Amino acid sequence: MFKSMVFVLRIAAAWLLAILVASAIWNEMPLLGRLDWLMTIVGMATMALVVAAALSHVGRVRLISGRNDKEALDNRQRRQVEIPFDAGEAFDLVDAAIRELPRVQDVESARDSLQVRAKVMRLEDYNAYPLGRWNPMRWFGVPQNRIQATVLPGRDSASVTLICEPETPAWSDWFLVDDGTNFENVEAITRAISRRVAERRQSEKSEAAQTAVEKELTVAKLSLLHAQVEPHFLYNTLASAQLLTRSDPARADEMLGHLIQYLRRSLPSADNELSTLGAELERALAYLEILKIRMGSRLSVQVDVPENLRATPLPPMVLQTLVENAIKHGLEPRTGGGTVWIRARRIDDVVTVTVADDGEGFNTKTSGTGIGLKNVRERLRLLYGASAALSVVANFPTGVAATLSVPPALPPPIEQDFRHV
Repeated sequence: MFKSMVFVLRIAAAWLLAILVASAIWNEMPLLGRLDWLMTIVGMATMALVVAAALSHVGRVRLISGRNDKEALDNRQRRQVEIPFDAGEAFDLVDAAIRELPRVQDVESARDSLQVRAKVMRLEDYNAYPLGRWNPMRWFGVPQNRIQATVLPGRDSASVTLICEPETPAWSDWFLVDDGTNFENVEAITRAISRRVAERRQSEKSEAAQTAVEKELTVAKLSLLHAQVEPHFLYNTLASAQLLTRSDPARADEMLGHLIQYLRRSLPSADNELSTLGAELERALAYLEILKIRMGSRLSVQVDVPENLRATPLPPMVLQTLVENAIKHGLEPRTGGGTVWIRARRIDDVVTVTVADDGEGFNTKTSGTGIGLKNVRERLRLLYGASAALSVVANFPTGVAATLSVPPALPPPIEQDFRHV
């Protein structure tokens, strides 16, 4: 209440001083000085209208803000808003929030300097002073406000300075009130920014939840794949080992040793840890050694994987899937068999792992359903995003070459997310 009275008295004192100066000038005029009674009436009427307008401003500000402190009563409003986005996103958000204001016009956006300027017409209800344009509160006032927003870039966020003020010089604040319109504008922009930030956060949470669900489904499929361990492959391997125990015990023992190595690498770990290229290569070689005993000279394997690349993180069973595709759809259908190549190279910040064969190639009769490759692509997307890829092309002169492109190391957040799925 005290601050409200101080505000009204300040406006009244400014007008009283102006009226006294005008009266002194009036009295010095030769003819008009005799009509001092007229100046007295005009001055009293002016003071009455000024006090009424000031009280109206105080009442309206209290209605809008629920308080009557100096910050709320001022015609010129300033806010500092922190936005947890980079400067470009923060600028777009502020620009959209300003453009949503009612009666906004002449919006000027300068993206390079991260500034937005605009004008806002005041509602007619707030400007309907008694006596219209003859009311002293409208003698040199403009029924229009202006907005200026400046985005200040930070390291991981941006700060926005909002200024809402009348389109009149600062000295006019001693004589005029804005009926709380600039307080309304700055609060409306602040609310719009908060709403848009909340919507963005909610969208990010929804996307993160969706990604977590997708990861859980992928790991569940992987666990199922581990549990199956190719029943036909296991059956055929054991049957071959049983047959070899009678004719060639040494080869039977060798086959069972490779089978044990393959099964050890195929069992899922308790914490679903990410595997490595070296561990996946051991699994694939154990699988291929078993097939070499079964297929004999029909299968040849060539491996070229540098030792310094074997620690490269790799999702479990991804390399195995490519090797199995090369055997099932490339070499087994061929009477003469063929060769499987496994090769790894590092080019800049990308490690490429290629599994190639000289088998049937893209033959519709042996191409399979494509579920395995689809699963590989999906797991790469969930773990690496756009940093990894799988390409499958024709090998020259025959066969197929499948190449994994992965970063040499996983970013910590991604690796952490994977381990908690």
